[in-house]
Amino acid sequence: MADAAPRLHALVEQLLGAPFPVRVRAWDGSQAGPPDAPTLVVRNRRALRRLLFKPGELGLARAWVAGDVEIEGDLYTALDLLAGLIWERGEDARTLSEALRDPQFRAAARGLLRLAGPPLPPSPPPEEVRRTTHLHTRRTDRRAISHHYDVGNDFYELVLGPSMVYSCAYWESPAGTLEDAQRDKLELVCRKLALTADQRLLDVGCGWGSMAIHAAREHGVSVVGITLSQEQAAYARKRVADAGLTDRVEIRVQDYRDVTDGPYDAISSIGMAEHVGSTRYLEYATALHALLRPGGRLLNHQIARRPHRDESTYHVDEFIDAYVFPDGELAPVGSTVTQLERAGFEVRDVESIREHYALTLRRWVARLEAEWARAVQLTSPGRARVWRLYMAASALAFERNRIGVNQVLAVRTQPSGTSGMPLRARTWN
Repeated sequence: MADAAPRLHALVEQLLGAPFPVRVRAWDGSQAGPPDAPTLVVRNRRALRRLLFKPGELGLARAWVAGDVEIEGDLYTALDLLAGLIWERGEDARTLSEALRDPQFRAAARGLLRLAGPPLPPSPPPEEVRRTTHLHTRRTDRRAISHHYDVGNDFYELVLGPSMVYSCAYWESPAGTLEDAQRDKLELVCRKLALTADQRLLDVGCGWGSMAIHAAREHGVSVVGITLSQEQAAYARKRVADAGLTDRVEIRVQDYRDVTDGPYDAISSIGMAEHVGSTRYLEYATALHALLRPGGRLLNHQIARRPHRDESTYHVDEFIDAYVFPDGELAPVGSTVTQLERAGFEVRDVESIREHYALTLRRWVARLEAEWARAVQLTSPGRARVWRLYMAASALAFERNRIGVNQVLAVRTQPSGTSGMPLRARTWN
């Protein structure tokens, strides 16, 4: 009798103590749940074992990456419906140990165990990174960056498009093109830094060289771009050569802690500081402050999370940590501003561009889905599934104000206290 889906749907609702908002189709062909909702396809019993042996987000992520579960219908709608059960349960949600004291919860869990079959925990998908601590040494940072960025330049070209910019674009209108929005973002950074010809710019986490090339070509500055990714550096150097800018742009494989050839007139750090880690952030800010000349500006473009009432309860996102950004950490924007000021900077402007990142991510997802077969060929089915889930879920997180992204403009003031900033702020608009 094909009844796995009705049993599973009922057991999940019993475990959650709330309606399960999506339809379920099980491995035996049975279905249950709201008829007009997206469908969660549970392809095998192994998916249940993954969830039971690693309850919560990581177990679900493993099932998704391995292809044990799939979504039929609109992915954004499904994730939006599931967000309140998975990502947004809040600080007051009961822990697993608390739930296990509930007889109804224990009964539902036993029912799932019976439905899952022999209790052998499957191995995690090969795309998962296994770590225990966030050390943020030069070696562990290099390994983490390699995991994320050395997936393959061809894959990133497919997702990011010709701009090859892997950070939030700056949109004039949702109807605009991704390439125009990324160009406008790079120009916004240059204007905030007030770049002029013959200045020296340090681009920390330079990626595939887009900011370095734009600043050198459009503003006449000399640029040093640093990255920990060998693949990014090779790609960026070729782009620099093709643009005829080798006399103005140098790309290095180098840790920010090892840059010693300051002073620079300006520093851009776009989407890099998320990799620094809370234990190293003051060191990062202090290092950049020391590399700037007095009067020089830093533009720090960084994703931020919302603060917790009790920061000791904060835990790194399990899926992102295991599959996307190993050792990545998000901090509230207030913490970032505080650390920059502790390092000696004067923070002059903070601009939130949260909605812009949601638009950017949706464009990246659309490009990935349109070239799905090619993406799988360039990486692996699991890796392509990681990027699709990560980007779609992140788009919703920005839209729902679970996370944000901010451009923080800071200055290393002169010893006299002079900042060199104009009297009227936001002259870059």
